[in-house]
Amino acid sequence: MLVYIRGAGDIASGIAVRLYRAGMELVMSDLAVPTAVRRSVAFSEAVRLGSATVEEISAKRAESIEDVREILSERKIAVLVDSGKESIRALRPDAVVDAILAKRNLGTSRTDAPIVLGVGPGFFAGIDCHAVIETKRGHTLGRAIYRGAAIPNTGVPGNIAGVSAERVLRSLAEGIFRSLAEIGQLVAKGETVAYVDDVPLKTEIPGMLRGLLQDGIPVCKGMKCGDVDPRGESADYKTVSDKALAVGGGVLEALLHFSSVEESAGEPFHTPGRERIL
Repeated sequence: MLVYIRGAGDIASGIAVRLYRAGMELVMSDLAVPTAVRRSVAFSEAVRLGSATVEEISAKRAESIEDVREILSERKIAVLVDSGKESIRALRPDAVVDAILAKRNLGTSRTDAPIVLGVGPGFFAGIDCHAVIETKRGHTLGRAIYRGAAIPNTGVPGNIAGVSAERVLRSLAEGIFRSLAEIGQLVAKGETVAYVDDVPLKTEIPGMLRGLLQDGIPVCKGMKCGDVDPRGESADYKTVSDKALAVGGGVLEALLHFSSVEESAGEPFHTPGRERIL
C-alpha cells in the first residue's frame, strides 16, 4: 500500500513510524519552510536538511516524482515540498492521510484516493474523508471515527504532568525567530530561550525544552515556537510521543479496515482501473 501523508510534523511522523513498521510505502509532504516545533522527531527536517531519521527510520527529500520512486526503492520515506495536492494527483496513492493538523480542512477531499483519512478536528467522516482519527488527549485519543467528527479544537494544549498552556512557548511579536537554546536542554522558569526580532521569548515553567523552531524562520504573533516538558530530565525528546503513536495506531486501523472491505455507504473504496504510477 502506498500512503501519502499531508504534513510531516511530529504527529504526522508518529503516524509514519507506525505505517512504515507495518510494511507500507510512504510519501510525505510539507511546506518549503516547515514549522514543526518537535524537530527531533519530525520527518519535515528532511525538507531543510535533505534527510532525517526518526527512531532509526530514514527519510529523504524528493525533488521530483522520479526521486520518489528511487527513495522508496531504498526502503526510505520520501518527503516532498507541496502545500497543495499536485503530487497526490501525480502519484495516485492508495490512501491519503491529512495530518497537517490545521484544525480545519485545507482542501482534502474524499475523492483524492480510494482511502482518505482526516487527523483531528476539521473533518467529517463520510463527507470529506472516509474516517477521522481523534487527536485530543483522553479516553478517545487515537480512536478511528467512521461516522462523524473529532472533538472540536479547544485551543488548550493537552495536560502533561499537570501542566497545560504554560508549557507552550508562543511568540509575543511578529518577526524573525532566533534561538538561544537547543532541544533537549533543561531550562528554568523565566529563562530566555529565543528572540523574535528584539522581543525575548521566556519560559513559564522549568523543564526540558522538548521542541523549538529553527533559526531564521519568520513567525507571527501568537505562533507556537517551542514546548517545555515539565517532566524535566525524565522527558524523552528523541522518540515519538505516546500521543503520536496512539494517533498512528488509529490511522493503521482505519487503513486496514477499509482495505478489507469493498464498499461503505454505497461507494467503492478500490476504484476499478485505478493504477498508481509507482
